Amino acid sequence: MEQQHEPTTAPVWVGAWEPADGAARVRALFAERFGGEPDGTWSAPGRVNLIGEHTDYNGGLCLPFDLPHRTYAAVRRTEGDVVRLVSAQEATGVREIALADVAPGTVQGWPAYVVGVAWALREAGHAVGGFDIAVDSCVPYGAGLSSSAALECAAAVAVDALFGLRLAGTAEEPDDAGRAVLAAACIRAENEIAGASTGGMDQSVSLRGRAGHALLLDCRDGSVRHVPFDLAAHDLALLVIDTKAEHALVDGQYAARRAACERAAEVLGVETLREITPDGLGDALATLAHGTGPVGEGSEDAEVLVRRVRHVVTEIARVEEFVALLDDDRVEEVGEAMDASHASLRDDYEVSCRELDVAVEAARDAGALGARMTGGGFGGSAIALVRAAEVDAVAAAVADAFAAQDLHAPAFLVAVASAPAY
Repeated sequence: MEQQHEPTTAPVWVGAWEPADGAARVRALFAERFGGEPDGTWSAPGRVNLIGEHTDYNGGLCLPFDLPHRTYAAVRRTEGDVVRLVSAQEATGVREIALADVAPGTVQGWPAYVVGVAWALREAGHAVGGFDIAVDSCVPYGAGLSSSAALECAAAVAVDALFGLRLAGTAEEPDDAGRAVLAAACIRAENEIAGASTGGMDQSVSLRGRAGHALLLDCRDGSVRHVPFDLAAHDLALLVIDTKAEHALVDGQYAARRAACERAAEVLGVETLREITPDGLGDALATLAHGTGPVGEGSEDAEVLVRRVRHVVTEIARVEEFVALLDDDRVEEVGEAMDASHASLRDDYEVSCRELDVAVEAARDAGALGARMTGGGFGGSAIALVRAAEVDAVAAAVADAFAAQDLHAPAFLVAVASAPAY
């Protein structure tokens, strides 16, 4: 049957570079800006989260996987403790930062994500010195696909190799325990040096993921399980929709959600909201609504905490449901959990936006089996589970929906579970 939809807006597709191309790009940039050859090239992927949003900093579960889109770094070890940095996204100039001068609040912009990793590893007792680094990336920036974590993790595996930390293992035989140490350094770099509040999912999957698998990450104890995730075998695909809406986690909204969860946990007398089970949710919400503890009964604040906690507890349950379906090879049935996740993020957690809602609704109307926002929210990307034969048609329908509402044209990519940092 012929496709009836006649698109008026051609979708824009964002392809991933071949690894050899990415490495060649940063080698050329390195030679142009620094002269000579780097000691090597390293790279790390962006990520997309299938389900489990805003659960990581609550000790919960999430289910991300690595994208084929990566950040590449050409790096050379130097004497002393000065880091020199260049990026293909900056036309000229070399940034220079002495590691001895790095402290929270001292480094601005993208270099904070690189020198922050070196700083965090030094703080943890590792002998890390100066280096020259040239970076380039095909991870869409500001799309909620963890371009910042990709930068951190590329720097982490480079520093690990150049300074003999022996934490990462090899691409063929990664050392998961060592990579967890590197992930912790990346998380600390983002929280303390870059000044962005991150729960750690992004760094964990960029370093600890596996090609062909999603990563079930338990943020309570840091344990992981690699869950086979091969959509092509089911004639399915995961369409990522970059809405091009403004997306910045450092503007306080993400931190405000995290603070609300921490306050709710304090009121409920638990360390994290992970301790609240679905069976105990009703009692927990009643406690919050009735003002036990520092929250006043019937106050707007109490109502907000009720919604935030309801999202977190039900979202963790949805991750478990999603993984159970994957384990049973019933991937076509996960759409309902995706739809429920988006509704919860929109209504209870209030982190969606007009563009994300338009993307999700248009994808569903065009035949997606399920769709939801992904990432921190307030812009960024949505994902849709679609039949492989309908990828182009769904993308065209979403592009048309954006044009009809006079929104910036979105960009699209197909997400395939790919390799971690190496």
